Amino acid sequence: MMNGNQQANNRVLFRGGSLITGDGRTMLETGSIRVRAGVIAQLSEGMADAAEGETVISTEGLMMLPGFINGHAHATIAGPSMPSGSPPLSPAQVSWQRNRHLLSGTTSLINVCGLAMTEERDGELGAHPMDIHMTSAHTPHSILAADEIDGRGLTPRHRHSRIDDLVLGGCRVLGEAGGGQTLGGGAQDYRFIPDAIEEYTGLRISVQMARRMKEAVLGRRLDGRATASERTVKELLVEATIADKISTLELRGLLERYVLAPVEHALVGLKEVADAAVRHNLPAIFHHAAPTAETLLLLKQRYPALRMIAAHANHPSFLTDEAVDYAVRLKDLGATIDISTLDVVETRFRNGPETFDALVEAGLVDTISTDFAGGDWDTIPSALHRMTRVNRRSLTEAVALATGNVARVFPEIFDDRGLLAVGKRADLVMTEAHNISRIRHVFIAGQARVWNGALLSA
Repeated sequence: MMNGNQQANNRVLFRGGSLITGDGRTMLETGSIRVRAGVIAQLSEGMADAAEGETVISTEGLMMLPGFINGHAHATIAGPSMPSGSPPLSPAQVSWQRNRHLLSGTTSLINVCGLAMTEERDGELGAHPMDIHMTSAHTPHSILAADEIDGRGLTPRHRHSRIDDLVLGGCRVLGEAGGGQTLGGGAQDYRFIPDAIEEYTGLRISVQMARRMKEAVLGRRLDGRATASERTVKELLVEATIADKISTLELRGLLERYVLAPVEHALVGLKEVADAAVRHNLPAIFHHAAPTAETLLLLKQRYPALRMIAAHANHPSFLTDEAVDYAVRLKDLGATIDISTLDVVETRFRNGPETFDALVEAGLVDTISTDFAGGDWDTIPSALHRMTRVNRRSLTEAVALATGNVARVFPEIFDDRGLLAVGKRADLVMTEAHNISRIRHVFIAGQARVWNGALLSA
């Protein structure tokens, strides 16, 4: 039997718990998994007998799952952060985010900030037990968009590098094409708009007020349509207690500067990333939101072979019916529909679960990720638990959205994992049997990394 002070050896038998393979269909009430040198050597129903020299780990009363694969996250690398090319987060912040993901059962992750160089993944922190992959969105207009909103984390090398250079160096996923910073998304609401108004007025507005002002002045699609009246905008200034410090005209100018300035470049950047993805036959992650949805449809129609992942299809800029309609149309064209936990499952600081629920219940979701949500992201297993309790999805279907399905979308980097099957890497998560949001143990390549909810040192 193993405890939290021991590492499993190269001959391990997990037995006794329920088991879900990650293929969307298969569940065993009692199962056993035999691991050799970090790879699954045998999977069987029932209680397998221990072989000589094996470490036996009892999982009775627990659920055994493949390690979760998070295909869309931020703040887990030491290089420039976000599609805005902002300065790197502090090592302490990066370490905190990495450990949060691991403690919630994520064993593999794609950081989609997109403008860092491959060797900037770890910095002074060193490698993390979780397998962290990086993307590239190094295109001329993506970098111009970053510079319009921030760009302070970018050096001449970042600005002069191109996707071809990163692919030659081993990058196998492109994106995130666009982002909340450059396309009027959540990062504008929680960072850039409040920062700009505070600098102008000396007072800071809430995230919710920033979004209301943005949509009132610019429209949800940032196209100047369906905007609010001058009177309504004035009322928002009064509600925010800044009406005596900034006029409606000044607010409009400020929002146009901080929200609209990067948009034109960012939209061209979507096409540049699509071109590169088709040329290299690589999957590409696109910022899917009200301002970009029509562009994504056009790109998928123009490039039928484009391996498009429509990220966070439950983006808060969408009305719920609108999000469902776009997901249907993109899925019909062959795009992968990803939803993000954001803060919609438990936290609900900025966003609610309505669109998340509608997409799940319509059967439109292919994969699930966290994104960032200003650091308030809810965990993948909490979202999977919600799907089984609220959205009437089976547990086997839900688990596949974070395991086998993700591996199929990104075979270049995850072909050896995502399923409990012979020959796959032994990335395993053990959860409470009746609530998979409660993570007990996490193993990566057969080695314990979380035991009884606590991190283990390497």
